[in-house]
Amino acid sequence: MTLPQREYFTIEEVAVRWECTIADIAGLAVKGRIDIVTGIPPVRVGDEIMAGEVIVAAFDILPVFRRCCTAPKTIRLGRMRPPDRPDWRLVTAPEHGVEVYIADLLVAGAHVYRFEDQNTILRRVAGGPGSSSPYDWEGMLQALALRLHEDGVPASQGALVAEMQEWFVLNSNGDDVPDERSIRRRITPLWQKLRKKEET
Repeated sequence: MTLPQREYFTIEEVAVRWECTIADIAGLAVKGRIDIVTGIPPVRVGDEIMAGEVIVAAFDILPVFRRCCTAPKTIRLGRMRPPDRPDWRLVTAPEHGVEVYIADLLVAGAHVYRFEDQNTILRRVAGGPGSSSPYDWEGMLQALALRLHEDGVPASQGALVAEMQEWFVLNSNGDDVPDERSIRRRITPLWQKLRKKEET
């Protein structure tokens, strides 16, 4: 039995995975490149009750990301927003906000995998339902090798990228298809070597 992909990573796990500091993770969140989330018990926001998964405003929790031993282990959230809404909501009760432990600050697995593919972070084993990438890169490379062996080098890199994207469409449920940019990043080193060999 293989486990499904991870649904959530702690920010410390993401930092280890990407070989960076949790302060770097905070910087990415501040710039809107990833969302830091947590789970909260029912609290009052205005006239409503909010509970469950919420997105945390990274600037509001900067003290927990200090690069020194003075970083607190908990922080109180005074505002947050649901994943499906763009507006930040102020906590009105409890009066001083919701206390959250740093260990409970998470990044959704889907965000982690997407960020890795978009930025070519290769600290993961490709392929298979239990792997950390949602895309079967190993299967694509096997298909690529077979295609080059049987049909030779295509006229353009764009044509090869299109063929590999079509391979993903035919060999997945339709949801696990990387964009052209991600495929191009994987193919470019090999493409450059093939073109260089043809020129010699």
